[in-house]
Amino acid sequence: PSLNLEAEGATASLPDLFQRYRPGIAQAMRDELAQDNVGLYDMLRYYMGWVDEQGRPRPAMEGKGLRPTLCLFACEAVGGAAELALPAAVALEFIHNFSLIHDDIQDLDETRHGRKTLWAVWGMPKALVAGNALRIVADQVLHKLVAGGLEHKRALVAVGLLTEAYLEMIEGQYLDLSFEGRHDIGMDDYLEMISRKTGALIRCSLALGAVIGADDPITATAFRDCGAALGYVFQIRDDILGVWGDEETTGKPVGADIRRKKNSYPVVFAMERSKGQDSETLNRIYQTEQVDEPDVASVLEIMERVDVRGHAHESAAAYADVALESLRSVEMSPQARGEIEGLTRFLLVRAR
Repeated sequence: PSLNLEAEGATASLPDLFQRYRPGIAQAMRDELAQDNVGLYDMLRYYMGWVDEQGRPRPAMEGKGLRPTLCLFACEAVGGAAELALPAAVALEFIHNFSLIHDDIQDLDETRHGRKTLWAVWGMPKALVAGNALRIVADQVLHKLVAGGLEHKRALVAVGLLTEAYLEMIEGQYLDLSFEGRHDIGMDDYLEMISRKTGALIRCSLALGAVIGADDPITATAFRDCGAALGYVFQIRDDILGVWGDEETTGKPVGADIRRKKNSYPVVFAMERSKGQDSETLNRIYQTEQVDEPDVASVLEIMERVDVRGHAHESAAAYADVALESLRSVEMSPQARGEIEGLTRFLLVRAR
């Protein structure tokens, strides 16, 4: 069924699917970062939200855990045991967090999820090292697939998939950095960038789960295609929230991405579609050193005139349809199909 009729802003509570896998993922992640021999691991535990700056335990801050959840879901959906894919799920979450640690440094972001970022507490050199360490821990965790009972051939395929995905993710990050300060970024450039920076790991999450759960390359390709489309849904929705998200929910003020002059979907679309005076205004604002409040208001008005938000949502909804269509030929239980439909709908309308 098409998701185009989904009302934007519909109740976007986290699907039950996330709760099912969360305890197992959380415990496995803690086990892998339990080392105490170097202060480095306190930094990583801090970034995961388990301890404060002094290394004292604190109530855990749970992220969505989208990537590990997708991985375990795909494994079960094709008939595998979720436990078999747990090392891959943990590796995915560590790779994702490694990218965020470095992202915070590159964007000079001092806070994330209402807490100081790693570099803001320990400085850039140590934060860089911590990010690198987390990436290597992810590799070590992934090698536990064989110990868990997965045959060598499929374990090798899994390692190859993840390595390819995080190289693509880093290529996407490079593209994103190279776009900064430019006003000639077209929609094709933007989509190519997000397919790597965001899409690679989401695509890999479903493909990994399918490879571990069943020895069927055609099924794995279908899940991979679904993940590629979900990557677009996730990032376009993220970009909508970066401009119009509710501050209390997202932790960012309305227009946050405009202030930062990010080349996100709304900005790229507005640049392409606006004409005359509006086009001149956008170019002037994006060439100024500092974007002030009247500038933000002007950009929001221009976006309103070319219906950026409507177009962005329609685009995300079209990718959501592609995601579900990719799995049409895959045999799975009605429950599993209902769950991936619910998860896709959540990604399309989520509020944070």
